[in-house]
Amino acid sequence: GQVLLRGQDTSRLDRRGLAAYRKRVQMIFQDPYASLNPRHTVNDILESALRIHRVADRQERRRRIAHMLDAVGLPQSALARYPSEFSGGQRQRIGIARALVLRPSLVICDEPVSALDVSVQAQILNLLVDLKAEFNLSYLFISHDLSVVHYLADRVLVMHAGRIVEEGPNATLWREARHPYTRSLIEALPRGLDGEGETLRRRA
Repeated sequence: GQVLLRGQDTSRLDRRGLAAYRKRVQMIFQDPYASLNPRHTVNDILESALRIHRVADRQERRRRIAHMLDAVGLPQSALARYPSEFSGGQRQRIGIARALVLRPSLVICDEPVSALDVSVQAQILNLLVDLKAEFNLSYLFISHDLSVVHYLADRVLVMHAGRIVEEGPNATLWREARHPYTRSLIEALPRGLDGEGETLRRRA
């Protein structure tokens, strides 16, 4: 298959095109423990992303970093601390800040809450929803938890055996699923999930 971003085949980008693509597309990883360098402070982690993508002005780097810490709900004192000094939910907030500090338009979220406690999952999901609106982001959100998908997604693609078997708007897919695999997934959902995803909101 192909991966197209704004009509461009991402497999055919040259070096300059790849640099621009990587700045525009960032990723939040599943494991908040393994995805952060334990030898770097939070400031190092965020600043290195800006340096790699040639944000050369020191004041601009500091401004962006301070803004992102505020946006993800971490204090400025976190900048001098190391990942081991934070909880799993706080580490995922650092990972989110690292992804967004470059001001991407698309963020790939690879099971970003599956390694977290349920109460912390709700906090991170609510944060992602808020950040999506604040920064005008698009998410490619990968998850096996259908209640999370139901709460967060605008459009849903269902995969089975490595292939997309069904897609549609989030608001209608749950009521009008056509593929047998999609219907079996929906039938396995716990009772109480309503049309607005209130189950997850109540977890907070």
